[in-house]
Formats: sequence, structure tokens, C-alpha cells
Amino acid sequence: MGNNSSENQSVKPIFWISTLYFAMGIPFVTINAVSGIMYKDMGISDSKITFWTALIMFSWTLKPLWSPFLEIYKTKKFFVVATQFAIGILFALIALSLPMQDFFRYSIALFAVVAFCGATHDIAADGTYINFLTNKEQAKYIGWQGAFYNLAKIISSGVLVYLAGVLEKTHGVTNAWMIIMGIYGLLFLVLAVYHYAVLPKENKSKEPKELRKSRNVRKELLEVITSFFQKKNILWAVLFIILYRFAEGFAIKIAPLFFKAPRTSGGLGLSTSDIGLIYGTYGSAAFILGSVLAGYFIAARGLKRSLIWLCSAFNIPFVVYALLAHFQPSELLPVGIAVVVEYFGYGFGFVGLMLYIMQQIAPGEHKTAHYAFATGIMNLGVMIPGMFSGMISDWVGYKMFFIWVLIATIPAFAATLLVPFSYPEQPKEH
Repeated sequence: MGNNSSENQSVKPIFWISTLYFAMGIPFVTINAVSGIMYKDMGISDSKITFWTALIMFSWTLKPLWSPFLEIYKTKKFFVVATQFAIGILFALIALSLPMQDFFRYSIALFAVVAFCGATHDIAADGTYINFLTNKEQAKYIGWQGAFYNLAKIISSGVLVYLAGVLEKTHGVTNAWMIIMGIYGLLFLVLAVYHYAVLPKENKSKEPKELRKSRNVRKELLEVITSFFQKKNILWAVLFIILYRFAEGFAIKIAPLFFKAPRTSGGLGLSTSDIGLIYGTYGSAAFILGSVLAGYFIAARGLKRSLIWLCSAFNIPFVVYALLAHFQPSELLPVGIAVVVEYFGYGFGFVGLMLYIMQQIAPGEHKTAHYAFATGIMNLGVMIPGMFSGMISDWVGYKMFFIWVLIATIPAFAATLLVPFSYPEQPKEH
């Protein structure tokens, strides 16, 4: 493994880590958030948008099931470049599908393939990071990894959504979003060529017996799943990681659609550009600040003593959407403040959940696989309520929907108060 160290690479790791994690963030954010704004602009109902855009996120839940097979066939570099090239082509096809009569059916099917490629790209990208960097280098570049993943959020849900709003005024809605999807496509084709040139080469054996390993991989995968569910208190822990984000699953799908909806329908009537500005800049900055401060908070108090505070920070700020739905402010400032409050709490509280998975669910023989498996299950807690959020908001209206979101936070508090700690917390080093 030593010969895979960055010391033997011609390109400094920062030049591929930055672009690799930027590329990782784009498909997830685009499908989870940007596609909803696009479909709302194009007249699709909230229930249809939320159901289908949440359902196709299932690839990120299932990715641990095919991740072991990427170790056998080809190289990590091959999968990074191939998936980026495929995503580039798929975004171009999405752009071409938008003027069609049945554009929703075709574009959502193409987004589903983007999701599969994006989830596969995540596995290959993480594998590249782990494989080609020493432990010291991994620690050195972890901050850059997170920074560029968040930059993808700012560019995708901020800059490009803002640009879509500007283009709508001059080119019309359909043409504006065709241009944006075309930009995504071009970006990924450029990234594929760039990573083909700069990613380190993997020393991959070409022996035919490698293929025989697939049987062992299936056996190992079964062992990973079985041993996961044999862990102490695992069902309680799984219940906790699903319920912690239950209310979020409802809120985050509807919030941008509520901002976009006309005031006569109970929405705020914001322009696409306004939504891009609020989410992509102020929201993202607040999220990053919350995440950083939470790290210091947990380091000072320990996870067990911090968890109920983190759960409160994560769930209580959803009250801002209920207030916005009730008062329907016409100015942008209160909306911006509300998003900053919610995203700061989101960043602050989310760290606690990820740390719980890392320290209380993952430990054991299959630490990496169990971490991936647990985060996949965690995504179900967001995906399932997200699928039905539009149906509920169409039924009860935005005002009552955000009251329902507050009621939906109760299971998270109950699960947090009762969650087991099966492993002792690491003593603080002085």
C-alpha cells in the first residue's frame, strides 16, 4: 500500500481532492434541492415533485450493497472518470428533455440514473482518498474535502439557481433551465477529462483469479449485514438515526417550494434568484459555521451530555417556517434570517448524529462498511417523509403543514433521550 502514497504522485493531492469532492457534492444537491425548484418553475405539483425527487435519492441509501464490487472490477480512477463522463452526458440529455411534452417523466428517469452514477462516484472518490493518502495526509486534507463539498452546495443551490432566475426573465423558464442543465453537463465532462489526467494511477492486478473474488465479496457483504444487526442495542440505535431527521425529511423538501409558491396559495412568492441567493450564500455559510462550532461544543462536553442539546438545535429551528407561513412577510430580510437560523441549527445538530454513528454504531471489525451501512439507513429517515411531504402540504396547506413538521420533531426528542451508548466515550486527551 505504501507505493500508493501521495509521495509517489506527480500531482499534489490538493489538486484532485478539491475537484473530486466538488464533483461529489453536485449530483446530490442538484437532485435533492435544485431539481425541485426547476420543476416548481415548470408547473409540476408539490406532491409529484417531492415524491419522485425523494424516491430517486434511494441510490445513496443502497450504495453500500454494490460498493464491494468496485474493489474487484477495474480501478477507482476508472469509476471516477466513467461516472463523471456519464453524469455529463445525462445532464445534457436532461436539458434536451425539458422542451418535450412529457418532460417530467423523461427528466426524472434521467435524474434517477444520475443518482446511481453519483452514488457510485461517491464510493470511488472516497476509496481514492483512503487508498492514496497516508493517515497523516487524510487528516491534513479532511478540511479541504468538506470545504469543496460545501462549495458544490453554494455553486449548485446558490449561484446556478440565481443564474436560472436571471435567465428566466430573458429566455423564458424552459430555456433558462435547459442552459443550467447544459452547464452541469459541460462541467462534468470537463471534470472527467481533468481527473483522467491528474488522478493517481492505481497498481491493480489483472490476474483472472481476481474475478473469482466476486463470490467472496457476496459472502463478505452478507457477513457485514448480519454482523451489523447483531450489534448490541442496534435496533434502538437504528431507530434513533431514522427518527432524528424525521421532521427534516418533511421540512427541507417543502421549504423552497413554499418560498416559490404564490402568496395567494399561502407561499411567499419569491423569485428563483431570491431563493438561490438565500440558500446558496447565507444558508450555506450558516451551516458551515454551525458545524464548526458543534465540533468544539462536543469536544468540551462529550457526545452523551451534548446530544439532547444538538437534537434541540437541529429540530427547534423548524419553527421559523411555521412563523413564515403564518405571517407571510413580503420583505426578503425575515426570510433570510429564518434560513440562517434553521441552517445554523441544522449544521450544529447534524454533527451529533454523524458522530454517534461513527462512535456508537460503526466500531467493530467492519467499521468502514458499518459506517456506510448506517448512513444509508439514516438517509431513509429523510427520504420516506420527503416522499410524502408534498402530498400532506397539498392536503392541509403550507400553514398547517409546518405545524405538522413541529409535531414530527417529537419522536426525535424521545429517541434522543432514550438512545443507548454501547461503547464508552473516548477520554479527552490533555
